[in-house]
Parts: sequence; structure tokens; C-alpha cells
Amino acid sequence: MFLAFKTSLETRQKETMTIDQFVSWLIISEWDDRRNRAIERAIKQANFRHKASIEELNFSVERGLDKNQVQRLADLSFIKEHKDVFITGSTGTGKTYLATALGYEACQKGFKVLYSNTSKLMGLLKSSKAKGTILTELRKIERMDLLILDDFGLQPFDATARMNLLDVIEDRYGKKSTIITSQIPVKEWYDVIGEKTVADAVLDRIVHQSLRVELYGESLRKQKINDLYK
Repeated sequence: MFLAFKTSLETRQKETMTIDQFVSWLIISEWDDRRNRAIERAIKQANFRHKASIEELNFSVERGLDKNQVQRLADLSFIKEHKDVFITGSTGTGKTYLATALGYEACQKGFKVLYSNTSKLMGLLKSSKAKGTILTELRKIERMDLLILDDFGLQPFDATARMNLLDVIEDRYGKKSTIITSQIPVKEWYDVIGEKTVADAVLDRIVHQSLRVELYGESLRKQKINDLYK
């Protein structure tokens, strides 16, 4: 508010407004500044690997990316309804970018978001369990409105990782939303998780109410490299 007032003195903007208009403008300036700083903090705390936006998604390449479906996801009603989203497809088809773009959109709308590579998160939880701080980490994850688990199943789950995954899913079930990206089709996740009882418990909580995006086609990264050498 002070900076807005200082700017008004330098630009003589105050002279063009009534007192009520000027006070309103100062309050709006303060509100906008707080909102922008809150968004910046949310994006920083989300720990995204890179920046992404819904507006910059490429729909011209044939890979099964439906614009209507993406727009429906971008309105973030799935977060309000506590539904999960699965994004599957081969490497380089844009799974991480789409998930991150939805994460950025959520940050801008005031939701708390956490992005993590699945194996790294399981490793962090395993380390936290050894230190006796796992409950703190699980509570932190549980508070997130949106959790993005990237590259799910890229590395096999050991017994500890399976139980940690179950704890994460159980804490969020019916209360929060999770986006999972994976190169492995959903029908093969049972084998990826391993151990029948735990796999049943995890998949029973996330599969039935999930929204799914299945991407296909050639790797976009490979395509970009080929274009450079044309």
C-alpha cells in the first residue's frame, strides 16, 4: 500500500481520483500484491522441476491430448471433489508437463500443491522413518490439496516403500487429490506395487474414482531433437 501511495505521488495519479477512489485503489493494490506474493510462495513450496502452463500446451501433435478434457481438468473441480488424476503414456509424451501445468494452475487458485518424483518421495519417507520424523512428513503431505507423484512405478517398491505409499494414499483418500504420472498402464500397477494385500488396499482407494488421461505417440523431446537437425 505504501509503495502504491509513493507511486501515486511520483505519477500525480492521486490528482485524477476522488478520495474514495484513491483509498479503494490503495486497498486493491495491497490485495493484488499479497495475492501475487502468496502465489509465488505456493509455487516455490510446490517444488516443481520446471515451469509449465495450460496456455502453452501443444495440441497440434497427435498424442491423445483432448483439449476439452484438459480444459475441464484446468477448472480444478477435481480438486474440490477430491478426485485423483492418472496421466499415463510412454516417455516424452508430455505427462510431467501436463501434471505440472495443472499444479501451477492450482497454485494460482490458492491451493496447496506438492510435486515429487515418486521414488524420491518414498526415499525421503524411508529416511524420515529411520530418523523418527515420518509422522511429520506424512502430515505435511496430507495437508496438500494436490499431490503430484511423477514417474510412478519407474523403480520397484520394496516393503517399506509399499507401506509408505499406502500411508500417503490412506491419509488423502476422499479428502485430497493426487495426480499420478506413469509410463506403465494402470492395469499393470498391481504388479508394480507388489504384495497382494498392500496393492489391493492402494488401488482400491485410487482407481475407481479417478480421471484418466492416456497419451501416446512419439517422444516430443526426440521430435524436437530431430527438428534441430533437419
